[in-house]
Amino acid sequence: MPQLSLFIRNHSQDILDAWEAFANELPTTTRMDVTALRDHAQEILNVIAADLDTPQTEERRDRKSRGLEDTRGQMLTAASEHGRGRAKHGFSSESTVAEFRALRASVIRLWLEQQEDIARPELEELRRFNEAIDQAIAESLAQYTHDVNAARDRFLAVLGHDLRTPVSAILMSSRVLLEEGGLTDGQGEMLTVIERSARRMTHLITDLLDLALTGFGEAFPLSRASTDLGVLVREVGAEVSKTSPGTQINVETSGTLVGQWDRRRLAEALTNLLSNAVAHGTRGKPVSVKVCGDGDVEVTVTVKNDGRAIPRDQICGLFNPMKRSSATRGERRHLGLGLYIVNRIVEAHNGNIDVSSSEEDGTTFRITIPRDGSPNSTKP
Repeated sequence: MPQLSLFIRNHSQDILDAWEAFANELPTTTRMDVTALRDHAQEILNVIAADLDTPQTEERRDRKSRGLEDTRGQMLTAASEHGRGRAKHGFSSESTVAEFRALRASVIRLWLEQQEDIARPELEELRRFNEAIDQAIAESLAQYTHDVNAARDRFLAVLGHDLRTPVSAILMSSRVLLEEGGLTDGQGEMLTVIERSARRMTHLITDLLDLALTGFGEAFPLSRASTDLGVLVREVGAEVSKTSPGTQINVETSGTLVGQWDRRRLAEALTNLLSNAVAHGTRGKPVSVKVCGDGDVEVTVTVKNDGRAIPRDQICGLFNPMKRSSATRGERRHLGLGLYIVNRIVEAHNGNIDVSSSEEDGTTFRITIPRDGSPNSTKP
């Protein structure tokens, strides 16, 4: 009875024909020629056949069965190259996995058709073949995910960089015209709207650049220095009030509020948090901010606004990236990054943030950060 590895080598064309017929049914395969499709699959089959011929220790067998085989630091494998090609040509991860499923099914079906009986040695070969396919899937998806994420981050970085220059020109021009005066009431109102919109766009661009910088996983780089959080909150509150006419932001401070923090990053987080409170609060009702120095260990900042309560089933997802926010004050629904950025900046300072919301008490965000950058003792 022929070995499975020998069968794969001798019948590779039949296996590839069956696999190619399936692969060509996938929607995106028109972007990749038949030669490229077959080359990747042939190389993967060669690697699997060689693996089946290689003696395997019990330790390696156990690691492979649990998906613990580590290929980091090695050159790209055939499966990794396959994943890179699929990312480049716009395949979905589901289609990429489906191709391996089809390759597995093609080999097993054709091999079983030639077997008169299945004994223990054949079952062992079949088990090792399935482990090799699973390893190839893991390698392919790891490379696929890496390349897709890298392309996304490059896109966000380029988009944010290219948008910043024209938006800055709009903001600067509107400021100059407003300061020069000599405008009618209508012109002044329109320029104020332009300036306010440019400021909002600047915040969105900053969020995009931060999103690309962190790659949805890495911590924000911090530049720590002695910072008075009470002074910083008052400055940010005044700035947000200036860009939101009719909004009142009340700031209360108590205790010692100096710590080793990244002032620019915290200003960004507080701006996003206060802007969010203004946008989702009740018009005419003030936003209240309290900053409290809790002994020598940590400082807390609470931001409270009145308004419609956040549905309970949405609170857990408030800090997720690219979530879809609720429409407020007649605005269109949009993809939000603000609270995600706030959470990442707080996490980078080894702090934590939580939120409570009800119709009776409004919505309160509470940030707690340690003064010296050490892990927060209250962080879960």
